[in-house]
Amino acid sequence: MRKSEVLAAESVACLNKALCHLKDIWEEIGIPEDQRLQRTNVVKNHIKGLLDMMITEEESLRTRLLSSIEACRKQLDTLCLELQLPPFEEERGVTMLQQEKEIRTQVEVLVKERTQRMQQLKALTERDQDLCDTLCSNPYALDPNAVPSLEQLNSFHQHIASQTTEKERRHAEFVGIKRQIVLCMDDLDQLPETSFEKDIVCEDQEAFCLSKDNIASLKLLLGQLEERKAENQAVCEAHREKIQELWDRLQVPQEERELFTEHMVASKKKNLDALEAEGRRLMELKRLNMQNVTEAIRSEIAVLWEKCFFSSDQQQAFVPYFSNDFTEQLLGLHEAEILRLKQRYEEHKELFEGVQRWEESWRLFLELEKKATDPSRFTNRGGNLLKEEKQKAELHKSLPKLEKKLKAQIDVWEQEQAREFLVNGQKFLQFVEEQWELHRIEKENEKLERQLKKSKQIEVDMLYGTAVRTPTKRRFLGTTTPSKARKFNGTTSSLSSANSNSTMRSAYGGTVCHSPSRPPLSVNKVPSVRTPGRSKPPLAGLQERNKENMGQVTGLGVPLQSARPLQGH
Repeated sequence: MRKSEVLAAESVACLNKALCHLKDIWEEIGIPEDQRLQRTNVVKNHIKGLLDMMITEEESLRTRLLSSIEACRKQLDTLCLELQLPPFEEERGVTMLQQEKEIRTQVEVLVKERTQRMQQLKALTERDQDLCDTLCSNPYALDPNAVPSLEQLNSFHQHIASQTTEKERRHAEFVGIKRQIVLCMDDLDQLPETSFEKDIVCEDQEAFCLSKDNIASLKLLLGQLEERKAENQAVCEAHREKIQELWDRLQVPQEERELFTEHMVASKKKNLDALEAEGRRLMELKRLNMQNVTEAIRSEIAVLWEKCFFSSDQQQAFVPYFSNDFTEQLLGLHEAEILRLKQRYEEHKELFEGVQRWEESWRLFLELEKKATDPSRFTNRGGNLLKEEKQKAELHKSLPKLEKKLKAQIDVWEQEQAREFLVNGQKFLQFVEEQWELHRIEKENEKLERQLKKSKQIEVDMLYGTAVRTPTKRRFLGTTTPSKARKFNGTTSSLSSANSNSTMRSAYGGTVCHSPSRPPLSVNKVPSVRTPGRSKPPLAGLQERNKENMGQVTGLGVPLQSARPLQGH
């Protein structure tokens, strides 16, 4: 049994089940028999109408299929006739739907085939017409309105290919001959005279008729022009040989030679005049240009010396560099030297650049070190101080790494070259060690100088009674810092006010000596001076002489810096 039949039986069973369900509902509700009959009739009419509508649609589909089959059969017969194909044989024993699909598909295939053949025929006809216009030949005999067969299209393709090859051959031959004719006319200062010569020179290459007669005429014209050109060529050849010799001796740049290429090829009268003028110019240039060329090469040599870190002794070794006798021999020696230096730099470029990076980093490191000792850097509010300290720390770490890397490269280089790698006449690693040692000595000297300055300042403070203060924090201009007050017999010493006044006067132009933040260890043994009244002076005479000053400090509040009784001694 087919699946459709099973589904039909299931549909009937569903319908019966639904009617029974409706009957049970009506029984439960208590609907009277007349209403049951009415409702059942509504169900029947609804189902019948739905089925009738479906049957109508399916019958319409069958009608459309029959019409399509008939139309496709007629179109198929026409296509087979136009395409010169045998009639289409339908498969027997198939359904109407399969038959319609098969015939319609075949029609689509043949319509596409006819369209393709007509498009190919049109393209081939247009191409053939272009070839006929160019080669002055007759068009291919084929009706452009009829659908061609596959054999006809194949033959047409072969004919087009053959004509295209012939056109390309003739065109290449024509272009080559035309180029030679134009060059010959240009060399001979000859303008096109006949209409044929004008067609060759003036008209577009694609517009020229590539017939056999025209090609033969081209060859004949070229032969005549070449004979006349050979006569003029012999006159210019002697000048060219002389100019070439002078170019080589003077090492004239290739760019300048290329500007004269036209005269080195052509043999017209203007070229002959230009060749004679160039010969005279080169002879004068040979006499005057020795010094300029040599000095230009010397400038390049100096740059390469610097890049290769040549010492003065190495530079002095090239004696011709300092000669003022500018001759061809001297010029040759300079050219050989610059070639050697360029080759040396390129072979060891990575090593030289590494040394250059170290020198730049070292120079920056020293600059940052110098800035670190500059007191004015504390007035900076842009954050540069922190950046400089961070940059200096990074350089202090990176320099040893770079030196280690360079040492490995230098070791490999010295093994390969079997000689020492010198920077300014000195071994690079030795040069680096000396730089670090000089930097260390300079730092030690600066440290000793600061310690000596601090010691002298403390001695002055002790001698003249100036209060010793340690600036633990940055102070702004004009800000007073109160000192610690000491009590003497229940009263506060006036030294605090004296210190405050001293600080104020120093801010407005007075002179005050401050002790450094970290004095040397030898100075720490000296007891700090707080007030002249409580400290023991180094000499008894000084104590007596300072009594008057102490009275002034206590009674009048005069700053210590203003009382200097020992300046005259």
